[in-house]
This record gives sequence, structure tokens and C-alpha cells, in this order.
Amino acid sequence: MKISKQEQSASRWVHDYSESLYGFAVQRVRDDHLAKDLVQETFLAAWRNVDNYSGEASVKTWLFTILKNKIIDHYRKASTRLSVDLHSIETAPDISFDDADHWDKDAYPADWGVDYNSQMESKEFFTVLDKCRRRLKEIQNAVFSLKYLEGYNSDEICKVLQISSSNYWVLVHRAKTQLRACLEKNWFVR
Repeated sequence: MKISKQEQSASRWVHDYSESLYGFAVQRVRDDHLAKDLVQETFLAAWRNVDNYSGEASVKTWLFTILKNKIIDHYRKASTRLSVDLHSIETAPDISFDDADHWDKDAYPADWGVDYNSQMESKEFFTVLDKCRRRLKEIQNAVFSLKYLEGYNSDEICKVLQISSSNYWVLVHRAKTQLRACLEKNWFVR
């Protein structure tokens, strides 16, 4: 049986890009199995639509664009499930701030004293950051990922996740506060 050019291309794509696509996906969805599924769906979508590929962008760029859309679709589909968590997040008190929304004396950010140019510290930092992100609620991670990894603005995020602007601001604030606390505990203040 002879392998078609289309099948050869798909095999080559998996060989050349599966690791980088997986790394990209797992950073955004925090779930190894989901990341693998999204990468697989990306390759299937590309294979099904190979005739529509115009060649204007590289294959790698095209595959990453498909994957980004798959991740957004995942967040969009999950938004109804994720919004169930909103009530508990919104009503939970934020112990980092006092009644006037100023830093609480005991929660004031610590001086991290880090050499940001060190490669070793950078690699270790991202490992700890990933572990801290895994502790966020899924809706918080979705907002954080879309904002800081994908570069979406607040209006776009609200539209994708079908949340209000006030929910967005609460979620992004809580995500950043929790990440800061986790990083200080597990990385900066040792």
C-alpha cells in the first residue's frame, strides 16, 4: 500500500511539531491529558483541512494557530462549568487587603531579591510557576492564561469565557494574588 503525500505530510507534522505543540498547550491548560488531546485534535483538524492550507504561513505557524483556536474552544465550552466556581471565588474574602483595599501589613509583598538574568534561576522559576498555576481554580487559570500567555485583552476574555467585566477583574486579581503568595512561599522567600 502506497502512502499518499497528504499522509506523509501529516506524519512529518507529528514528528516535527508534536513536542512544541504539547509544551504550548500544557502551559495553557495545566492538564497533561487535555493538552495531548488538544494537540491530537490540532493534527486531525490540519489533516482534514490540508487542502485549504494556502502556504502563506509556515506549517508550524498554521498548526499553532489551529491549536490556539482549539484551546479557546476548550475554554469557551468549559465556561459554563467554570462559571459555577465564580460564586465561591467572588464571595471569598481577600485577606491580602484591608477594608480600604490597601495591602494588609502581614501580606505586603516581600522583596524577592532575584537575579532575573540567571538562566538557572529562570528555568527553576518557571518550574515553580507552573506548579503554582496548577493550584489555581480552572477559571482563574483560564483568565490568567488568556491574559498573560495569549495576550488577549479583558473584553476578549470576557467574550470567550462569557463572564462579566467585574468577574474578570476579580478572577485576574485573585489569580495574581494567589500566584504571588505561592511563588513567595515556594521560590523567592526560602
